[in-house]
Amino acid sequence: MSPPSALEAGSRAPDYAIGVDVGGTKIAAGLVTFPKGVVLSRRQLPTTPERGGNVVLADVLHLCEELAIVAQDQNQRVNRIGVGVCELVDLHGNIVSENCLAWKSAPVRERLSKLAPTIIEADVRAAALAEAMFGAGKPFKQFLYVTVGTGISCCLMLDGKPFTGAHGATGTMASSPLSIACDQCGHVNLHTLEEIASGPALVARYNQLRRAGAGTGQAVLAAALAGDSEAAHVARSGGDALGSSAGLLVNVLDPEAIIAGGGLGLSDGLFWESFVASTRRHIWSDVHRDLPIVRAATGADAGLIGAAALAWMSLH
Repeated sequence: MSPPSALEAGSRAPDYAIGVDVGGTKIAAGLVTFPKGVVLSRRQLPTTPERGGNVVLADVLHLCEELAIVAQDQNQRVNRIGVGVCELVDLHGNIVSENCLAWKSAPVRERLSKLAPTIIEADVRAAALAEAMFGAGKPFKQFLYVTVGTGISCCLMLDGKPFTGAHGATGTMASSPLSIACDQCGHVNLHTLEEIASGPALVARYNQLRRAGAGTGQAVLAAALAGDSEAAHVARSGGDALGSSAGLLVNVLDPEAIIAGGGLGLSDGLFWESFVASTRRHIWSDVHRDLPIVRAATGADAGLIGAAALAWMSLH
């Protein structure tokens, strides 16, 4: 479904939608007005998914109720709710994995639809859509969106639409080991990219080296910036590993640009610098070695804006 044209959008009053981005670390929700995609009000809670899917769903419902009241206070009505989740979502909006969040059998759409009709989408596809409509992806017909945070995933955008594949099971660029045996010793490395370059991976690797108490990936990057050699090694090697996978995707897909989002994807310093350099180093052809590699312009709001945009687009 394509967004309404500028003429159509400009001929009516703004629509209000709630967007929710449910990640492994936090739940971010916002009241978003369209057609401009402006976030009017935000709410955030820690996800702590180990509490169980129904408890997380109760938190999401609570945030949506709060934002609906905000809209009501402005004499507006929420037309739709969009939810982006850090799981695989099929072509019919059904959650089909439980890697982080136990929502496969949870009545997510049923509970939220009591407030407003609700659409569910994979969080990375929602964020990529936000960038295509309102962010750094606007100049490009096709680009690769890569998000790096609690997990790592990607989405190919084609003519303003997320590529969904045959089943909707796209984006898991960091979940499978390469399983290549070393010629010298025969050891088979079974680590995945998420175990090397995600936020929790940076924390685990740094704490193992330093026996320290870093709690977040951002804390590791801050330590690297402050001159901690172990943190610098972890940040640099994580960025290198991410870039090797991104370069492979560029070789296969030939996008016009890479747009990075998520907490680590938006970061500065060694991780970002290593990621960009490694990506270019792993691109085989000079044809696209110098493609733009930029941070998401919608920033930390990408997921909730994109989820709300999908819900808004379903009205038209």
